[in-house]
Parts: sequence; C-alpha cells; structure tokens
Amino acid sequence: MTIKILGLAALFALAGCMAEQEGLEPPKAPGDVIRFTAGRCFGACPTYTVQVSPDGAGLLTPERYTSVPGPTRFTVTRAQYRKLVATLAPHRPAAGTTQTITHGKNCERFATDMPSYSVEWTRPGQATTRLDYQSGCMDPQYGKLRVAIASVPKILDVQHMLNPKAVAP
Repeated sequence: MTIKILGLAALFALAGCMAEQEGLEPPKAPGDVIRFTAGRCFGACPTYTVQVSPDGAGLLTPERYTSVPGPTRFTVTRAQYRKLVATLAPHRPAAGTTQTITHGKNCERFATDMPSYSVEWTRPGQATTRLDYQSGCMDPQYGKLRVAIASVPKILDVQHMLNPKAVAP
C-alpha cells in the first residue's frame, strides 16, 4: 500500500513538472514578441498583461478588474500585429535598452494614482528592449505615447476582455 501511495505521489510530481507553462511559444515568423502590461492604479483600472507574437498568437493574463477569469488565448491578424508594431515604433527605446518615464526623472507635470505601463520587445537571441511609462506623466512631449498606449487594447481587439466593473479577485 505504501509503495502505491509513493508511486502515485511521484506520478503527480512528474505530471506537475510536465505541465505546460503559460506563455507563448517562440515565434517561427520573424519579428518581436511584444508584451504589454497595464499596472495598477488607485481605483478600478484593469490590470493585465498581453503578449502577442508575429505568428498571430496572443495571450491575455488578467490580474484585476478584467472580465476574463484566467489566462485567455486569442489570435491577432498580420494587420493587427503590423499596426501594433507601427503604433509603438516611435516610442521604442534603442535596442536592448530600458527607458523609464516617471515623475522626478524626466516628467514635470504629474497626476497621481494613474496606472503604469510596460512594453517589452523580445526576439530569440537578442536582448529585451523595454519601455516603462507612468501614465500620470502629463508633459506635452508624451502626448503621442499616451495615445499609443490607450490604443493597444483596441488594436488587439481585447477591450471586451477588460471590464473595469468586474470584481477584483
């Protein structure tokens, strides 16, 4: 009996090791995997991460105030992917670097309690490029960035998965 229990325990442990990790497979098509994260705010802002690959794979991982209960896969068209790349391109930092836009560093006019956003561009074999933006930064030079960030859910057609009226976990 003890051997059967130990055998079952080992089987479950092995199954846990083989369980599929949430995330996207490395893309076969050329291009970057883009990871967009909407951070918390003081209020009921949707908090989530969206990843898309040039292959058309998408994954929305909710944290709070979304209308999906867990990781949700979706598909993006080539046109959607190209539009996302083009929309974010003017704001992309130099390859392999991180740019942070926040109050006290490179932002004068700042509203508190606003969400932060992070965009990462990754490609196998290359360093990740990252943009961190605290959306409370209201300096005029970041106006186009604010518009680009706000357009991401619509470009990817995931806005129906983001419901600020949903109950937080």
